[in-house]
Amino acid sequence: MSAMSGRWRPAVTALGATLLLISACAKAEDSGAPAPGSANPSAGAQVVQSAAPGAKTCTLTQFGGQKVDLKTAQIGFSQSEKEANPFRIAETQSIKDEAARLGIPAGNLRTTNANSQFNKQISDVEQMLDAGVQLLIVAPLNSDGWDSVFAKAAAKKVPIITIDRKINATPCKDYLTFIGSDFAEQGKRAADKMAAALGNKGSVAILLGAPGNNVTTLRTQGFKDQIAKIAPDVKIVFEQTGQFSREEGQKVTEQLLQSNSDINGIYAENDEMALGAQVALKGAGKTKGDVKIVSIDGTRGAVQAIADGWISAVIESNPRFGPLAFATATTFFAGEPIAEDIVISDREYDESTAKTDLNSAY
Repeated sequence: MSAMSGRWRPAVTALGATLLLISACAKAEDSGAPAPGSANPSAGAQVVQSAAPGAKTCTLTQFGGQKVDLKTAQIGFSQSEKEANPFRIAETQSIKDEAARLGIPAGNLRTTNANSQFNKQISDVEQMLDAGVQLLIVAPLNSDGWDSVFAKAAAKKVPIITIDRKINATPCKDYLTFIGSDFAEQGKRAADKMAAALGNKGSVAILLGAPGNNVTTLRTQGFKDQIAKIAPDVKIVFEQTGQFSREEGQKVTEQLLQSNSDINGIYAENDEMALGAQVALKGAGKTKGDVKIVSIDGTRGAVQAIADGWISAVIESNPRFGPLAFATATTFFAGEPIAEDIVISDREYDESTAKTDLNSAY
């Protein structure tokens, strides 16, 4: 990414010809106004990675939909998990903030929260479709089980933009596009940090995310593959789901310490579980540095824990999807092609950056 006039300018995606996915951000900057989501350059506005040549795209004509003016359209946003998790708080707020910035009336943006109940999320989305939404932005709880939603959306020609977790379906047909991180790469980067923290040897436990979604699967596989490749003397001796929850992360770590009191490292697949693990370690009489913790997300609490010496490193998973989601929709409804997979770049935090970059966390 490049800095221009003191503001971060999101990257573009190259697909043979240059495709500007975030024209709203660029236009704001060219006009001298702050780019959406990036009034503070250190606030961590999302940046798009360059797509590989020949990457698939989707247009309004291919999808079979109709042009929509977002400023007058009915828009639905479905959140998957309760907003006690900082990631979900920041994600929902980013959608609301960008809608407001674009001048979309508050009554035109319907928001729901499934509170980690998949049946409720399906019901929420189907009710929004029945109510006449013309665009859906969905943070899916699970990757499978969306067939009834797809059927209803297809009948109404309503495009669905999925964010932060993938749905196992066909882009530009069942749904429009996916916007999110490279989860396997996050796992690999976490493995690099863990290997460095342990000096390439020791025993490691994995606090798995919730089952049934591609985030958990890919973060686990990426970590395992990279550890085996770069640090074969680091052994994974324990794996159990902590459900992406601080409370469950604490409970699972307490169980872990009963049978593996000499564990050297904990890889938590999100910050909430890492912070729960920190509580368990303190309760077991462990001191800072006794057990190296590496996690993924970039929440303020976890970055502060790095500065405090309890966590070794955090790989960011940026939840600020609002500007990119609405810019993608704007491009699509204008008849321009969008990528079927929009992969963002994520920063990382360690002891060398945690204090200076704390304000970038959410």
